[in-house]
Amino acid sequence: MNYKDVLKDARGNLNKSCRVCPICNGIACAGEVPGMGGKGTGDAFKINIESLESYKLNMRTIHDAKNPDTTLELFGRKMDIPVFAAPVSGTTLNMGGKFSEEEYISWVISGCLSGGVFPMVGDTAVDSFLTTNLSELEKQGGNGIAIIKPWENANVIGKIKLAEEAGVFAIGMDIDACGLITLALAGKPVMPKNVDEIKEIVNSTKLPFILKGIMTTDEAKLAVEAGVAAIVVSNHGGRVLDQTPGVADVLQDIAQEVKGKVIILADGGVRSGADILKMIALGADAVLIGRPFVTASFGGKAEGVKSYIDYLKGELKSAMVLTGCKSIKDINSRILY
Repeated sequence: MNYKDVLKDARGNLNKSCRVCPICNGIACAGEVPGMGGKGTGDAFKINIESLESYKLNMRTIHDAKNPDTTLELFGRKMDIPVFAAPVSGTTLNMGGKFSEEEYISWVISGCLSGGVFPMVGDTAVDSFLTTNLSELEKQGGNGIAIIKPWENANVIGKIKLAEEAGVFAIGMDIDACGLITLALAGKPVMPKNVDEIKEIVNSTKLPFILKGIMTTDEAKLAVEAGVAAIVVSNHGGRVLDQTPGVADVLQDIAQEVKGKVIILADGGVRSGADILKMIALGADAVLIGRPFVTASFGGKAEGVKSYIDYLKGELKSAMVLTGCKSIKDINSRILY
């Protein structure tokens, strides 16, 4: 399936909830939350793109990186490229409502698995969406990760048990969703957590625990103190707090502080293979990509998702050749200008 055709079809199927712009940069959809945009002025979404674009790549061609190895292993699973599909849920709330949550998430899950990467499934104001997401994941052998909203601890722990029953290989919580408008509108009690509360959640499961929504070095250190296995440096796609810095602005400092103590994932503005390369050079072990997986699924179902992953694979491998990186572990700040 041609990825350009996928995007063309997605534009109609998303019912104007997303314009499928040539560059998914948050300008056309600024303020559209609910929807696919960024909160308020939309600047926190836009700055994710701009901060990543501000880094340029040093081109090198005198080396022996002729056939780079793009694979890696995280959470005990081998991946073709260092990419997860971010946990984006809410077809009726945010995506125009043409397709059901079950249809959408089944396409993302199967497309990711056929493309050699793993999906993260999410939680939202509609309680049945998490159940649907976990059910679809269970049909695929539980090959994915579930991310729970920061409800009251008892509720979080209960939902972790549901995810364990579905067979997921890791679990997490997007703590930054404590300020999500769509949850507030639905009267759902989400909240920030202190270190002891996070510890209680981490200790409730034997699965690797991921804390998503870290944007400062001090909170990265608190996440380590709480015993998490991984963090996601993320401002929730600019959907929870206007006027934050971009993820690429803060990632390097966070990595310098906690690299080697936890797995570092990054989520914000990644659109291409070159963007993946940049995030890893700034200190991430792998990245999450959100909105482009939505458009790929709405435009081409599971095949559309796989076509996007194949596009990323080709771009990443080419970028690694042209920066002299033989493997993912060879990517470092030397490639950045």
